[in-house]
Amino acid sequence: MVNVVVFGVGAVAILAIPSLDAQAKYPLPVWIAVTFGVGLVIARLLAPRVRLREHPGDRPNPGWR
Repeated sequence: MVNVVVFGVGAVAILAIPSLDAQAKYPLPVWIAVTFGVGLVIARLLAPRVRLREHPGDRPNPGWR
């Protein structure tokens, strides 16, 4: 999902700038390649922060069922 967001931001920026829009066949493939690397780095930094720290099954059972 991170990769999609990064790609979308860059693609919109490339297509919104008139001078790049005319030459879109060159910067878009480059941006696709850059997105893979940037997406991996962002996902690697983000994953530990959004991981579930306390899974409900990890807690001791209080005896209520």
